[in-house]
Amino acid sequence: MPFSRISSDLIGSENATRLAALQEDYEFLGRKLARRGLSIDRIKERVKAFTVAIPSWGVGAGGTRFARFPLAGEPRSVWEKLEDCSVVQDLGRNTPCISIHFPWDWTDDLKGLRQAAVQLGLHFGPVNSNTFQDRPGAELSYKYGSLTHTDRHVQEQAIAHNRACIEGGVALGSKALTVWIGDGTNFPGQQDFTASFDRYLESAEKIYAALPGDWTLLIEHKLYEPAFYSTVIQDWGTSYIAATHLGDRAKCLVDLGHHAPTVNIEMIVARLARFGKLGGFHFNDSKYGDDDLDAGSIDPFRLFLIFNELVEADLRGSGVASLEHMIDQSHNATDPIESLLLSAEAIAGAYARALIVDRDTLHGAQAGNDVIMAREQLRTAYETPMGPVLAMARYESGGAIDPVAVFRVSGYREDRARDRPAEGGATSAGIV
Repeated sequence: MPFSRISSDLIGSENATRLAALQEDYEFLGRKLARRGLSIDRIKERVKAFTVAIPSWGVGAGGTRFARFPLAGEPRSVWEKLEDCSVVQDLGRNTPCISIHFPWDWTDDLKGLRQAAVQLGLHFGPVNSNTFQDRPGAELSYKYGSLTHTDRHVQEQAIAHNRACIEGGVALGSKALTVWIGDGTNFPGQQDFTASFDRYLESAEKIYAALPGDWTLLIEHKLYEPAFYSTVIQDWGTSYIAATHLGDRAKCLVDLGHHAPTVNIEMIVARLARFGKLGGFHFNDSKYGDDDLDAGSIDPFRLFLIFNELVEADLRGSGVASLEHMIDQSHNATDPIESLLLSAEAIAGAYARALIVDRDTLHGAQAGNDVIMAREQLRTAYETPMGPVLAMARYESGGAIDPVAVFRVSGYREDRARDRPAEGGATSAGIV
């Protein structure tokens, strides 16, 4: 059955029932911001220009190492993933980009895939490689590592996969490759720390050399899992060393769930931005570890503090405007489309709040060691309800004032459940 998008007529009729209230809220907030010397319309335009990429794997049901519960109507192929991604963009209007994952999303018709995305108003962002799983039919196993394996042949297989990801990304119009490896150890003495890192650098050099001139290599670190004693690229310092070693087009990617508990992620962001090595984000939220929960659902203040540092870095001319903003979540108990809509809104909301911080007062308080006044500038901005700005930005861009409400009224999930019957439990979500 041909794919049917949520109609603009439905979005328009639903918006009509909410527009008067939105205009009232927007005008009220505008007067409040004006008293602080801020233009609500100017902030709205900056919010309109902000986008975040959807992970292709995020529109399917996620899971844990214990179980995965299928979702009715979830996508069974990369083509159906595009359809669901287009729904998120049609309603939210700030997610026109898809971050794709190979080999989960591989197709022999990459040209057709790119054309299909364009027809849906989408384009492709960073390509994610995968050497943390054995591919069916692969000659060699990554059980004991990939880019850092002691066997040179396994290393070369992993390098070849990353080169293939670059070639596929070029066909899709991408400009970046994200490399995360699960290489590490579970027991003391299993591997030599220094030799493992040297093997990583040697392999990464070959991948970096294969990048087109306008591409960026994004190095993603993670403290633990699947390795539980040591991980080769375990923290931002190691990521920074590797990126610095490789060259100017190698950057560090910060996943919010890949750090030790209580780590000050916003300070890591400031450090990497200061030295030109911040490349982008995988946004999500967590309570204990790499939980991959919806962005802003657990610690929204931390998300705001991260964007506060990004705005500061932008004011200093640190070149953060070109960062790759991506969502990376696993939707185990929610409808993925609803979670992605709310996550994209939370991320944009954190950015909007960071834009209204009184920078002059903040900097003056910092210089004068006025702790209370400095702290209050951030608290005041964070507690300002920016929902009307986000909703008006969506409305003026052709999206929904209340995206989740329109999604539910549309019956899209029920329609897809009929159109996409599970084929022997088949799914292309990729993750377990």
